[in-house]
Amino acid sequence: MWTAKALTLFPEMFPGPLGASLAGKALTEGTWALEAVDIRRFARDRHGTVDDAPFGGGAGMVMKPDVLSDAIAAVALPGVPKMLMSPRGAPFSQARARKLAGGPGVLLVCGRFEGIDERVIEAHGLEEVSVGDFVLSGGEIAAMVVMDCCVRLLPGVMGAAQSGDEESFEDGLLEYPHYTRPATWAGPDGIERRVPEILVSGHHGKVAEWRLRQREEITRRRRPDLWERRPAKGTDEK
Repeated sequence: MWTAKALTLFPEMFPGPLGASLAGKALTEGTWALEAVDIRRFARDRHGTVDDAPFGGGAGMVMKPDVLSDAIAAVALPGVPKMLMSPRGAPFSQARARKLAGGPGVLLVCGRFEGIDERVIEAHGLEEVSVGDFVLSGGEIAAMVVMDCCVRLLPGVMGAAQSGDEESFEDGLLEYPHYTRPATWAGPDGIERRVPEILVSGHHGKVAEWRLRQREEITRRRRPDLWERRPAKGTDEK
């Protein structure tokens, strides 16, 4: 069973949104497992102290190396990636999610305060991962993002096996626009908007061509960084 473990000071935050929709259904059915481990269980004093002032001064507090290290050692398993949710980490990607989903699971360390002692990162070989160029109050929400990305890729979680094939980032392109009934709809501005004719033509080949053109144009316009990195046509993505 694919298992996600979260080391956190707030285990009550889990499963949170992961307990609903596809992820929640898969969790209930035993497709994957979630374990939220309270870091305070490994505190060395009766007060449950998990942080201390930083050497060199500065604002905020830092998570103690002895406490956090004991917590990691207690739940880490051989062959299971160990990740620290961190705004200075490498950007988390769809490719990384797919690779994680193909393994046994993941251990996610959720930092708090100003961060964790650097020596813990070095000693346990933690992979620092970021979910965006912004700072959160803690790593819990970021950890849920990673879990959700992975869980939806597990066999049987999404309704159709091909439902993720043309999603954003799967092949270096963003997703195409979607439409449904009614075919003509007037928005709050009073303007009637029709579904593109090609989508109601019944010509599947032309629909596929239209969707690909849309994906290319949207990617080129909105994410020029992705467009520049896309694999050349006729070559395999490395």
